[in-house]
Amino acid sequence: MDLEHGKCWDSSKDSWKTILILAYQSLGVVYGDLGISPLYVYKSTFAEDIQHSNTNEEIFGALSFVFWTLTLVPLFKYVFIVLRADDNGEGGTFALYSSICRHAKVSLLPNRQVADEALSTYKLEQPPEKNSSRVKMYLEKHKFLHTALLILVLLGTCMVIGDGLLTPAISVFSAVSGLEFFMSKEHHQYAVIPITCFIIVCLFALQHYGTHRVGFLFAPVVLIWLLCISALGLYNIIHWNSHVYQALSPYYMFKFLKKTRKRGWMSLGGILLCITGSEAMFADLGHFSYAAIQIAFTFLVYPALILAYMGQAAYLSKHHETNYQISFFVSVPESVRWPVLVIAILASIVGSQAIISGTFSIINQSQSLGCFPRVKVVHTSDKIHGQIYIPEINWLLMILCIAVTIGFRDTKHIGNASGLAVMTVMLVTTCLTALVIILCWHKPPILALCFLLFFGSIELLYFSASLTKFREGAWLPILLALFLTTIMFVWHYATIKKYEFDLHNKVSLEWLLALGPSLGIARVPGIGLVFTDLTSGIPANFSRFVTNLPAFHRTLVFVCVKSVPVPHVPPAERYLVGRVGPAAHRSYRCIVRYGYRDVHQDVDSFESELVDRLADFICYDWYKTDRTNLYTDDAVTSRSNESTSDGRLAVIGTVSLSGAPAYEIEETLQPASVSGGFTSVESVTDVIEMEPVRAVQRRVRFAIDDQSDTDAQSEINLQSQQELEDLFAAQQAGTAFILGHSHVRAKQGSSLLKRLAINFGYNFLRRNCRGPDVALKVPPVSLLEVGMVYVV
Repeated sequence: MDLEHGKCWDSSKDSWKTILILAYQSLGVVYGDLGISPLYVYKSTFAEDIQHSNTNEEIFGALSFVFWTLTLVPLFKYVFIVLRADDNGEGGTFALYSSICRHAKVSLLPNRQVADEALSTYKLEQPPEKNSSRVKMYLEKHKFLHTALLILVLLGTCMVIGDGLLTPAISVFSAVSGLEFFMSKEHHQYAVIPITCFIIVCLFALQHYGTHRVGFLFAPVVLIWLLCISALGLYNIIHWNSHVYQALSPYYMFKFLKKTRKRGWMSLGGILLCITGSEAMFADLGHFSYAAIQIAFTFLVYPALILAYMGQAAYLSKHHETNYQISFFVSVPESVRWPVLVIAILASIVGSQAIISGTFSIINQSQSLGCFPRVKVVHTSDKIHGQIYIPEINWLLMILCIAVTIGFRDTKHIGNASGLAVMTVMLVTTCLTALVIILCWHKPPILALCFLLFFGSIELLYFSASLTKFREGAWLPILLALFLTTIMFVWHYATIKKYEFDLHNKVSLEWLLALGPSLGIARVPGIGLVFTDLTSGIPANFSRFVTNLPAFHRTLVFVCVKSVPVPHVPPAERYLVGRVGPAAHRSYRCIVRYGYRDVHQDVDSFESELVDRLADFICYDWYKTDRTNLYTDDAVTSRSNESTSDGRLAVIGTVSLSGAPAYEIEETLQPASVSGGFTSVESVTDVIEMEPVRAVQRRVRFAIDDQSDTDAQSEINLQSQQELEDLFAAQQAGTAFILGHSHVRAKQGSSLLKRLAINFGYNFLRRNCRGPDVALKVPPVSLLEVGMVYVV
């Protein structure tokens, strides 16, 4: 598996074998939540609004709704349409958003550069010039639509987090409820809650081992569970009612609504639970592949679920008066109830695992795009990309999940809450996919409108039914979404405002070059890494540092760690390196680009790799100078005295100074993101720096001949050797990480809402989340923090 580039299979001879293995592994990660829905769908549907009568119209109508909902939404919408809207093999809400942002200028992210479009993962379906649809122009023209699109994405993200809170509660609670067949009602009432809470605690305690190990452990459980419910379904169909297949006709949906009317419409809030977990097929696409997920669902999961629901309906059609409420375990023969109960509890744990890992993934994406407070992200697998664990979120979810279980105490209220969260995520996905059809696939708008109206109307029907249960549990995801959306939007808004402040308060290159012994400024040994959000110019926090401590390091590197709207940035394309001022100043700029699914490397590997990239750049830069001045006598002099605004940035890949006799470096021939000199900022998108004319790329290839030191010396002159020696000497002297310690406050005259958001909301979040040194994994002994007050 080429995990480094987000691909999960290749076209080799054993590709089908690989796909089938991935399809098997996906059972434990993707389909756990969807596979356990038969435990609680009928129980939630018949909980209050409708009753199971002797005519069987209710149970057959419910079966018809379940069949067509499973067929239209997970099978047709997700498997055959939405899964194709991947972003370089990645899926999920942010994958759709990043695809839209690449094809239309609707992103609110700062630091956008033309050089980012040269990334191999920044692929467009057609050249941008050929795509001038009215929808694209309308979106780009109206700035408020950019904010509305971001809020829509954040709302979907918050509902996924809410689903990660509710799914473990309802799935484990429903499975443990099967104990009512083996103990008295009094004992069951007091035993089910503690057992459920204990299983939930154990589930969250396992998370730090990582999804990969858990997936191998859980895949057999889900496979056994799907085979189990298929066998039970076939048994019930054959033994109780072999004509139950007639209920698959859409006519029974009409009869159901005609008889039950408003009560039947309200009961749809329980039926929609049959598709909980469908979003995981798309969200976890990056861990597997389109073909693997399609095969697993079409040939195993979908038939097993249909047989399970038909079997329960067949049993209930012959049993109108039972001693227990309608539930999954009623239709299980007494002789196999114990083993089925054990498998059900294990399968419910697997279903919870799927949505928890999805929650970790989407929070990491939100953090990468500046939409979530900084949290610690642990990479749990050295081999498999994207397997992460977030300790703070894990324990917070566990506490809230236990609180929901103890507070609601039944599947009806938890199901109402879970149903609303699921339908909101699906509606957001439908809206974003419609935009992808127009902007990314370049299809006619009428096709996107048909997709939106068809699937949107189905989901709106279920969404409206869920809203009627607002006072019966549905208030929880709404409250949680409002709270999380507010936090994420405030954090993103303040991040943009801080960047805007930095952009207008950066100092000129001339100021940096003027610093010297004549002003009492000393150059001390070592490397100084000045972290900034700017891709050009000297940040204000560095000027504050030099003002208070008149010294800086002999080798100075301005480092900008930025996110680009792609899932992964290949290591060979991660570093953009250039000079700041003339070569004699020993100052550089390095832009480190990460995708929204990339996990930042630890500081030791980052420091050594950064030095290697600087060394490669120095070799290349001097080689280019020698080639340019091949027929002149002042090659070295012209390079040493060069004093431009910023040197040209070059993409420096993973090459070595010695070893291979030849290597290649890509160069982007463009100035280093020179600021456009904004005089005023009217909106968020105005803080994006001016983009130069699209650059023409050229591939430069040069060789170092191992046979002759003289030839090598002719390519890399004495000046480059001296610069390399200075770099490695500075590395031996030690590296200091210079970060800004910011305090943000709203400027005078700001509105009350802005003052509340900045002075209280953002500063509270900043004080109680991880610092930038933890997010960048900087060792405390090498950290220098510069206090900065941002007035925004």
